[in-house]
Amino acid sequence: SGLSQEAGSVEQLSLHCAEGSLEWLYPTGALRLRLAPRLPPTTAAIKGGSPRHITACVKPTGTFRGAQLYLEREGVLELLLPEAPRPRARCFSWLPQEKVALFLQATPHPDISRRIAAFRYELRGDWLARPALPATSLGACRPCNDTEILMAICTSDFVIRGSIRSVSNDAELQESIIGVSAARIHRQKFPLFQAGGRSGRPMGSIRTPLRCGVKPGPGTFLFTGWLHFGEAWLSCAPRYRDFQRIYEGAQRARQNPCEFPVD
Repeated sequence: SGLSQEAGSVEQLSLHCAEGSLEWLYPTGALRLRLAPRLPPTTAAIKGGSPRHITACVKPTGTFRGAQLYLEREGVLELLLPEAPRPRARCFSWLPQEKVALFLQATPHPDISRRIAAFRYELRGDWLARPALPATSLGACRPCNDTEILMAICTSDFVIRGSIRSVSNDAELQESIIGVSAARIHRQKFPLFQAGGRSGRPMGSIRTPLRCGVKPGPGTFLFTGWLHFGEAWLSCAPRYRDFQRIYEGAQRARQNPCEFPVD
């Protein structure tokens, strides 16, 4: 709470967890949040190679008021979230040797009415296979190539075989929401898809950037992707018959990175 801070003071905090949230009541002065995720040694650098980037994302709550959030990189401030921002995630990356922090600065107001500057954050050490801003095929609006598809089935947070029920667009958040009916759940780290509706099939939704222009279409797909602030985001989604061909070809060549049930 800012009620325990003096105007103009800067309180220092460290964020070590992979994900979490911060809620600042009655913002006063500033908070400096050092980003220091506890990473396995292998994610900080590749022996004999280049150091890997660390990626963080922040997403404000719909009631974010009373402060502005900046990224502090090597002493230079960059505005991430203005006061009363849209509830959209902002992501950024840095190298392990760089010094970065989040600087949450209270904005002056003539009254002392209740304001809350609250946001969620995710810190990841190895996002080489994941887009900094979730999208189809590593951040680009294009179909995944064969290698990306084979890696996606091995490493994604969810792998769902199913069909598209609907596509709706959210112009404010610049997101498309794909309604999916699942024929088989190969993997899901959290219960994103649950049984419901007349068909009894598990249903769920997957998001992708609006600019990708996703359209509803017939057929069976293999949806893969990542969890981002508790929501499913699309990575690769080949037609299932195309995936079967790709996987069986890799299996014959002994180049499949993991075993996957194909029928």
